[in-house]
Amino acid sequence: MMLAAGETPVYLGPIVALLVAAGLIGALFVRLRVVPIVGFLLAGVLIGPHQLGVVADETQVEAAADIGVMLLLFTIGVEFSIERLARIKRFVLGGGTLQVVLTTAVVTGLCVLFGVDWRIGVFTGFLVALSSTAIVLKVIAAKGATQRPVGQASVGTLILQDLAIVVMVMLIPILGGEAEGAWGIVQALGTAALVLTAVIVVARKVMPPLLERIARLCSPEIFLLSVVAIALGVAYLTSLAGVSDALGAFLAGMVLSESRHSAHALSEIMPLQMVFSAVFFVSIGMLLDVSVLAELWWMVLLAAVAVVVVKVATAFAAVSALRVGARTAVASAFLLAQIGEFSFVLQQSGAEYGLTPVGMGAEGGQLLVAVTVVLMTATPALGALGELIARRLPEGAAAPTAAAAVEADDTRDRVLMAGWGPVSRNLGHYLSVNGVPSTVTTLSPDLAADAENLGHTVVRGEATKASVLHEVGMDRVKLIVIAENESEEATHIAHVLNGLAPGVPIVVRPTDTTDVVGLYDASVDRIVDTHRAVTEPLGGTVLDLLGIDHTHRGHPDPTVVTRFVADPDTSCAHMEELPPVLPKSPGCTECLRKGQRDWVHLRICAQCGFVGCCDDSPGRHASGHADRFGHPVLFSAEPGDDWAWCVLDEQLVQSAETPAGAS
Repeated sequence: MMLAAGETPVYLGPIVALLVAAGLIGALFVRLRVVPIVGFLLAGVLIGPHQLGVVADETQVEAAADIGVMLLLFTIGVEFSIERLARIKRFVLGGGTLQVVLTTAVVTGLCVLFGVDWRIGVFTGFLVALSSTAIVLKVIAAKGATQRPVGQASVGTLILQDLAIVVMVMLIPILGGEAEGAWGIVQALGTAALVLTAVIVVARKVMPPLLERIARLCSPEIFLLSVVAIALGVAYLTSLAGVSDALGAFLAGMVLSESRHSAHALSEIMPLQMVFSAVFFVSIGMLLDVSVLAELWWMVLLAAVAVVVVKVATAFAAVSALRVGARTAVASAFLLAQIGEFSFVLQQSGAEYGLTPVGMGAEGGQLLVAVTVVLMTATPALGALGELIARRLPEGAAAPTAAAAVEADDTRDRVLMAGWGPVSRNLGHYLSVNGVPSTVTTLSPDLAADAENLGHTVVRGEATKASVLHEVGMDRVKLIVIAENESEEATHIAHVLNGLAPGVPIVVRPTDTTDVVGLYDASVDRIVDTHRAVTEPLGGTVLDLLGIDHTHRGHPDPTVVTRFVADPDTSCAHMEELPPVLPKSPGCTECLRKGQRDWVHLRICAQCGFVGCCDDSPGRHASGHADRFGHPVLFSAEPGDDWAWCVLDEQLVQSAETPAGAS
């Protein structure tokens, strides 16, 4: 009935406007090589109810924004595994704790100095102490600094900040005057400790076997639904326990991070997270009233400068205490100099108890939004400024990092096998015998276990997902092998991998009839035809036993797709749109069947890849094939030749790649 009446849901227009604005402005910022989240924020400012009014009612996108922040923080939690936390615990427990304590103390002291109640001061200190995990991680990843000291110091501090939000939320009722003093603090800290303990227990004992059972179904759809259900379900349960639902989603991510399927989970949910995080950051931008910003610009500017100064100073002091050197401390401090997305979660919790930033009420909320948007937008520039200052400082002692042990070995020496099966298993054994390290990606828990038992590194998930390739470590991969998929699937995987890992050679062995054209378009470097891969070794074995020499002469290579593109000035009608072909054999196909190698020159059929000997050879198989099958165009397989011959027109045609003036 709604469709017949032509009614449009009231929420559809604002959501469409929100996504279109986010997409267009986000794309613009990507072209400008700026983190797209900054574009999302500015898109929200532009279309919000206080500016153009394209989205006039903020409540129409609140539900999407709530889900957005939950999924955003869930994916952040997945990336912050307990194992990763343990690797950089020095940065987390030392630098992170000190940064949060120092920032809160300094902001509280400044607030009290200006006559603000100490409880409000502590609450404001909590808001300022938190940095934007989403933006900083994007900036660090874009710079390739995740494993460098500056990246580890920043990530360690961010992890502690995100964990500290558990304690901060528990302390909100005390700061709001609705809990007993010392006993209330003890209760809050005890509750926080119980929540974190429950997270660790569930992460280690419950989640791995549960996800293992789900993964055994080998259904990406069911796995994705299960992951979303876990994220939102834990968020709901924690909200019932009095903890923020967004915080619950973050803890759910940390629970999931301990499973061997965390990379798979992250790859499946990442597309959804991208959409909802865009909605979240756009909705944050929509909260900003530019007229208030224009009216109180001096206060916003002063507050932004104060936040940067305080956070740079406290973060520098915290990281410096770890003795990592002034350069690392400065670069990390400037990266952490903004206010983060968790601050809005904390602000909402505080509002329920009458707590507002600096005790300024609604005006304080607008001030927080304005300063946050400004500093989030300025984060890439602040990071660049920190690097510039750091480079001008003298060299200091470098901190030991998790990557230090493999630094000297950080070269492209690894083979990535996309998929696991009989062929990959045999190839893996061959690589192991020859000392070549390999990594396997697969969705099947049983196949993953088999590969692990044979000593291969395994990443659970699809090789077409960026987060899975990040887990693989594509900077170490020298070659990609796709050996367990049908031709159509292999073509799709090759297309995606060429986009996500450009420059890495790809070898494909399809399990069915080879789609030469599709794989050629996917820029595959080598194709191992399934039937030839079986027949040729068998034929070689037979010829060995017969004592017949069958040494490969070097051309043509039956794994390399080739294509003749005619020079239009010398072309004939039969040369139009010749397909790419895979040479059928490393010599004249007919001669090899007879065990003969007395050909003079070789020609390749431009229509099907048949390899035949020339008319000067005893067999003249190239011309014979052309007459028999009606494939008139033959091109030379000899090294250095760049011409073709049309049998019907008796015409010599030069290649379009022939240098000008060549004969």
